[in-house]
Amino acid sequence: MSWLSQNYEKAAIGGAAVIALGLAAVGWMKVGSVEETFDITPKGAGNNNPAVASAELVPGAIASRDMDLTQSRVEANGRKVDFFTGIPLYVNRNAPNKPVDPYTSEEIHAGIPNSWWLTYNLDPGFGDSPQRDSDGDGFTNLDEYQGHTDPTDPSSYPSIVAKLMFVRDESVTWVLRPGFDVSGGRTFNYKDSNKQTARVTATNAVQPGGIFFNDEGVVKNRFKFLDVQTRDVMNEKTKREEKVDFIRVEDQKPNKAGLVYEIPKFSERDEAKYYQYDRTAVFTLEALGNEGQEFKVEENTTFALPPGSASENYLLKSVTPEQVEVEYTTSDGVKKTVVIPKGQLPQMNQ
Repeated sequence: MSWLSQNYEKAAIGGAAVIALGLAAVGWMKVGSVEETFDITPKGAGNNNPAVASAELVPGAIASRDMDLTQSRVEANGRKVDFFTGIPLYVNRNAPNKPVDPYTSEEIHAGIPNSWWLTYNLDPGFGDSPQRDSDGDGFTNLDEYQGHTDPTDPSSYPSIVAKLMFVRDESVTWVLRPGFDVSGGRTFNYKDSNKQTARVTATNAVQPGGIFFNDEGVVKNRFKFLDVQTRDVMNEKTKREEKVDFIRVEDQKPNKAGLVYEIPKFSERDEAKYYQYDRTAVFTLEALGNEGQEFKVEENTTFALPPGSASENYLLKSVTPEQVEVEYTTSDGVKKTVVIPKGQLPQMNQ
């Protein structure tokens, strides 16, 4: 066995000692050259002025955080100038090289000042701009201008009766025919276009002041027998005056209460001469989302607009197959009546 194998640990310790002595010697030799290796000497003379450039602006910049820096819009001869949004420009299609200035040119749409379009920021550049409905409430821009309302606010609109359309009438034709005199009382016969009938027979003849008819039906307690008046009437056939009895009957229907009919005795073949009518109008409200929805109103009754509203501020004064009359009160307390032809809206400026 060799000496190295037998003395391995001793040899390792000796080698380590030699290496350590070598490193120590090298370090000692470098001590004097640190400043040369790590040169930290400043280069150049530097700036002798320690002041910060534009430092005097700092207080103003800090103070500006509490200032109102909003720039108000500027007006030039009534024209509002916007700093950030482009201003629409218009041309006349019949003269494309000639710009149209809404502030100074003639009315783009006759009857509506250009300033109105500008006030509500509406585009007058379409041929049908007056007929457009900018806020979707059923009233056109022209309606809103004429009604002095806001065309951009759905809750602001002109008189709603302007959009009331008369669709048709649903009248019931009826006739009341007096019968015999029974000890001062009277018999009566009733029939109508809905094939409803009613009778007062001789066994229960109605005395003056009595209410009839007593049977269940559409005309139960509808009429009151007032009295009989005798008058001289010219007979057109004989050209001579004759005494004729007129039976006076008062209507008790709520919308006709107090209406008195004076009816002579007549034959069944002449009953068409004495027809009466219970008239009902069928309407639609062409605005506020009610377009095309029919509702019915009896003649001489009040109703609400829109249908179903709490306040019934409108009165259906009269109904014919051709037209209706509606009474309403304006915002300033004035009562007005409009005529609405069948299939049309009222002419509010008539």
